[in-house]
Amino acid sequence: MPLKLTLSRLARIIMPAVLLVPLAVPVSAQSFPDAQQDEIRSIVRDYLLENPEIIAEALNMLESRQKQMAEAARIEAVANMQAQIFDSTNQIVLGNPNGDVTMVEFFDYNCGFCKRAHMDMMALVEADPNLRFVLKEFPVLGEGSVEAARVSIAVNELAPEKFEEFHLQLLLGPGQANAAKAMRVATSLGIDGATLEAATKTDRAAETIQEVYMLADALGLTGTPSYVVGDQVLFGAVGEEQLRDSIKKARDQKS
Repeated sequence: MPLKLTLSRLARIIMPAVLLVPLAVPVSAQSFPDAQQDEIRSIVRDYLLENPEIIAEALNMLESRQKQMAEAARIEAVANMQAQIFDSTNQIVLGNPNGDVTMVEFFDYNCGFCKRAHMDMMALVEADPNLRFVLKEFPVLGEGSVEAARVSIAVNELAPEKFEEFHLQLLLGPGQANAAKAMRVATSLGIDGATLEAATKTDRAAETIQEVYMLADALGLTGTPSYVVGDQVLFGAVGEEQLRDSIKKARDQKS
């Protein structure tokens, strides 16, 4: 029996399966005799050659769907991991610890964008007395970053009152951050070096970093800085204005 479908209509029916769900084609094609299957393949091939822009259209659709799925997965992850993201014992809290909105920053001491974004954080904390700011060690830029993160975690555990100054000096100081530089900054603030070094080797330091890696994976974070505000996940040094807008959105959602 000859095919009754026009070239255009047949291509529009089959193209989504061909490009987006390739494994479905052999299954659905079983309803056609072999000769018609060959004819369908030939029609689709000819149509693609005559209208190659359809491939770009289908790929754009696929990319859009993938982004939507990733965003939905991030929203679900934020909803399901509230305690680990906003209230973990393995994190640093700056600003107002009882603030009505929490902004979480994933950072790396060797991240140039994090250095520039620090000024945004300071401006937001200064301007918003109800902002709770959480820092999470996310060392992704090499072994030096991991070493610095371990010292940072130990400083927060041993001398939390000195952490903010330590963080400022290590993040904004010249040169690459590593264990040696972090130890120099910490001891210059009066923290005992031997006690601090021992604390960097505890399970607490390793567990803190591992927890952040787990959160980053669930949220789809691949670099620093990255932020979580309310149910929003922000990538990169987006700037003070966008961060302020995100805080406002989170506050409005609460009220």
